Amino acid sequence: MRMGLFVLFALSLSFTCGQVCSSALNLEGDYSIAGLFPLHRSSRAGQGQVGRPQVEVCLRAPSRSAHGYHLVQAMRFAVSEVNRATDLLPNVTLGYEIYDACGPLANLYATLRLLSEADRAGRVAVPVAANYTFYRPRSLAAIGPDSSQEALTTAILLGAFLVPEVSYEATSPTLSQRRDFPFFPADGVEALVLLLSSLGWTWVGLVGSDNDYGRQGLRMLQEVAPRHGICFAYQGFLPASGADTELVGIVRDVSSCGANVAVVFANKNSARAFMEEAVRQNVTGKVWVGTEDWSLSTEVWSVGGVSGVGTVLGVSVEQAHLPGMQDFEAVSATSETEDSQPAGCSRTDAAVSRNEGEMCSQACSRLRRPKSLTDWEMSPHDIQGAFSVYSAVYAVAHGLHRLLGCHTGPCRKQTVYPWQLLREVREVDFNLSHRRVRFDENGDTAAGYDLVQWVWEGQEWGYRVIGSFEQPDRLDLDQEKIRWHTQDNQVPTSVCSRDCGAGEQKVPQGTHRCCFHCVACLPGTFLNRSDDLYTCQKCRREEWSPSGSESCFPRETVFLPFSDPVSLALLTAACLLLSLLAFTAALFVRHLGTPVVRSAGGPFSLVMLGASDRGHPQLGCLLRMPLYNVNLSLCLSCMLTRSIQIALIFKAAGGLYDTWRRVKGPALLIVTLTGLQGLMVVISFATNHPTPRRDYSLSATSIFLLCSSEESIPVVAGGVYNGFLGVFCFGLSYLGKDLPSSYSEAKCLTFSLMVYFTSSISYVIASSVYVGRYLSAMYVASLLVTLGGVSTGYFSPKVFLILFRPELNTNQHFQMSIQRRLCGKI
Repeated sequence: MRMGLFVLFALSLSFTCGQVCSSALNLEGDYSIAGLFPLHRSSRAGQGQVGRPQVEVCLRAPSRSAHGYHLVQAMRFAVSEVNRATDLLPNVTLGYEIYDACGPLANLYATLRLLSEADRAGRVAVPVAANYTFYRPRSLAAIGPDSSQEALTTAILLGAFLVPEVSYEATSPTLSQRRDFPFFPADGVEALVLLLSSLGWTWVGLVGSDNDYGRQGLRMLQEVAPRHGICFAYQGFLPASGADTELVGIVRDVSSCGANVAVVFANKNSARAFMEEAVRQNVTGKVWVGTEDWSLSTEVWSVGGVSGVGTVLGVSVEQAHLPGMQDFEAVSATSETEDSQPAGCSRTDAAVSRNEGEMCSQACSRLRRPKSLTDWEMSPHDIQGAFSVYSAVYAVAHGLHRLLGCHTGPCRKQTVYPWQLLREVREVDFNLSHRRVRFDENGDTAAGYDLVQWVWEGQEWGYRVIGSFEQPDRLDLDQEKIRWHTQDNQVPTSVCSRDCGAGEQKVPQGTHRCCFHCVACLPGTFLNRSDDLYTCQKCRREEWSPSGSESCFPRETVFLPFSDPVSLALLTAACLLLSLLAFTAALFVRHLGTPVVRSAGGPFSLVMLGASDRGHPQLGCLLRMPLYNVNLSLCLSCMLTRSIQIALIFKAAGGLYDTWRRVKGPALLIVTLTGLQGLMVVISFATNHPTPRRDYSLSATSIFLLCSSEESIPVVAGGVYNGFLGVFCFGLSYLGKDLPSSYSEAKCLTFSLMVYFTSSISYVIASSVYVGRYLSAMYVASLLVTLGGVSTGYFSPKVFLILFRPELNTNQHFQMSIQRRLCGKI
């Protein structure tokens, strides 16, 4: 019902001329199509009578449109070819009705006219009905109009009647919504964005015409551009009314916004007004990027002084060729009778021309040629528009070819409803003048775009194709062809902030992501330029990176293989020391009853020798630390026991030593002290089972193979426990420093413990300042030094006496040494 009211209201505005207003040009045929072209420019009539709406007037001779003239001729040329062809529509003819859609109201009239039907009284009317499935309008399809704003109005009306519409120049993104508007050409938004991105322009100004074409274009740019890192320094709409004050402010804002590049997404009329104001304000040194509606339009490049505004680039529909078009126009021109009437169209009635012309310009019966055809020579913009009209006629013809069964023979002359034709036109796919014509799921053509640059030779305008765009996102740009307005032909820059260096992330400043400062990525992070320039990403655990990196590197797994020379040297030293300990143990067993062995502790000396086997580098992770701590505790317990015995013999009263031996103090002390360490080892196994692990914390660039138990609390407690044992043992052995020179066992214990402390402290210091492959070698070396200190400091003197001074290894010698010591004290 709402649609019916709209149609009735539109009829009341448009049918003011009554029955006089007819099609501008027409050709009878079996099936007719309508063409809506801007043959004249439009203006507003006076206020008229009170209460009567202003009626748009298509001005005549002074404002005729050369572009519209060529569009009309292209439609006539295409229909002529279709009707002459023997394989496209055989047995049927194609007719047309052409209307002068010079402005919004004239376009509305033309749309309603092609939808109308004549009743029995001969009146033209559009019936209001609930269902238009079997309705037959005057024309089966419409070609045009040219502007997106007027094409949208036409599409709304035609959509209600399911009449297919093919627009030859309207490119509004709204018209690609197939649910509402089933059939329109594609827009060049993606081509514009890729052009800006390929030249590194991320900070640009943006203006659009204040109509559907400009508003939808800006909306799509605002959606697509951020995905390519492009921000807009300024956004605004050019006034549709041409208000001087507002336009002056917009041009001033664009020139001062800090961007050296501006995109003008506008129709040709708005772009012309914008360029005129830019010339008036003497705006220079800019790059202007235009859309396909004006980039090659004569109305824009003919603006006086426009050659000085800077570099003009644009997106243009792929250049086409129409063989035979110029010959057809020449023949048409010579066939028309030239008279005093204005070029553009001739009237059927002089009275109509005088009286009704001020209210309606649709009463043309035939097209008049211009007096000088060379004045209307086809420009690139004219050729593109003419080829689009030419392709549209052929698309409708191919749809009829499919619908009428012409592929099997002569076409069937049958009733055709618009919705049937619409269904077939959507599926057409054919080649025309070496170009493929088809439509995608949105009704957009698959045609590509040319990237063009304005070229000036003095005051002569021309253009150069500098690249191309093919859907969906293939852009080829030959920058060597571009001639910039800058010194030395350098590509102009248009950025808010200079790009960051390698490995530096962008930290946004303000609301625009294009405005930022740079911060180097921290160690262990990297900048992935293909993913996110604003966030440094962490490397994986197995990788590392230095500061300011754009990639991560594999960490080196650090361990000491047996093939390393250091490993071989340590293994050799360990084997020699173990052999020495084994030899010493065997020698002590053989001379177990001698005074030297008994003074060394007797059987306890053998326990010490066994406990000294704790530094073997081949011990596995499972037993390495537990065995080390237990053996060290056992060894230190034996040393402590021996130190206590020496102190009791030489420092205490005589009865204490006998009591010590009677209660089996040495054995109890050794078992107790070693048992405490064993308990800690059991707790360590229960709480944290020793397993090999990979340590990532010791070095940022390496992975160390360690045992998991080395950092557990029981293991650390065991190490501290052994430290206290060593300190206590050292204190007791130091008391025997003044024993007889022939009895230097306390000194040997002190020396061995000094070696143990020195090697342990040295390893702790070295491990705190060095992290690398040989850290484990330093650990093994400290164990070997401790082992060597015990073997050389404590056992070697005794081995020397047994082997080389057997005369001193007697009870008499030891008794005499003790008595001399005692006498000395008295």
